[in-house]
This record gives sequence, C-alpha cells and structure tokens, in this order.
Amino acid sequence: MDYGGEGGPGLISSPHGATSSVDRMGIEPGQLILEVGADSDVAQDLRQSLIAKTGSDLLGANSNEVVDSVLIWWRDDDGDLVDELVDALTFLADSGSIWLMTPKAGRTGHVEPSDIQDAAPTAGLSQTVSFAASVDWTATRLVARKSSRK
Repeated sequence: MDYGGEGGPGLISSPHGATSSVDRMGIEPGQLILEVGADSDVAQDLRQSLIAKTGSDLLGANSNEVVDSVLIWWRDDDGDLVDELVDALTFLADSGSIWLMTPKAGRTGHVEPSDIQDAAPTAGLSQTVSFAASVDWTATRLVARKSSRK
C-alpha cells in the first residue's frame, strides 16, 4: 500500500487525523522518539507526521539515546507487556512519556484496556490518557509514577 505524504492515501481524512494525533501527543520539534514494534500494520501516516513534527527519523531499538518519548506498537500476541514497558523506561528522559499504540477493538491483535491497566503500575507507570490515534490504532500515554519523598 502506498502511504503518501500530506493528502496522500495514507493520511487519515478526519478531524482526528495523524497531524491532530501528533499534536494531542504533545510532540514538539527537536524531540527524540524511540520506536519499538513497528511492522507493516502500523499507521504509516502517524509515523510520517511524527517525523515531520520532530524533524528527525524515529530511532530504532538498537539506539542508545535518551529519548523524549517511546512509541511502542503492541499487539496481543507480542509477549509480556510489563517487560516491554520496563525496557522502554531505560531510554526515557525523566519528563518523557511512553505512547503505547494498540489495535482498536475488533482489529487483529487488539489488547484489552484492562491488560494495560494491569501492566502499567507493575512497570512503575501511570496511565494518563487514551485516544483514537488513527483508523486502526489507539494511543495510550504512560508516564513514570512520581516517587514520594520523605
């Protein structure tokens, strides 16, 4: 499938399109984003909008950079979500967030929201927001829980 640039066939033509999703994610120019789990089923228009907004390519799993966000494409059969979230924290800046992208209900690989709600606190994360990021994917923002200081 051809995933064209702005206005191309891969762009979502709705008020909640890829550019709008990137804005909702709070992504800013110059930020570094580590991408995990990308495959042929991901929302290419969202990926391209992220690259356009940040001005740089998404970093791959073999990167050692500290990043502003980690973008995880996660499907029901991808393994242990807690392990993946803990691994993502290794690369995340203190003020950064993890964007967990999961297939919407009815799509192949759909992840139950309760699975995310169970995995996040175990990994030391709090869920802050979820929204429809593309036609097939839901975005869930996870942030590190603040440690209480005495």
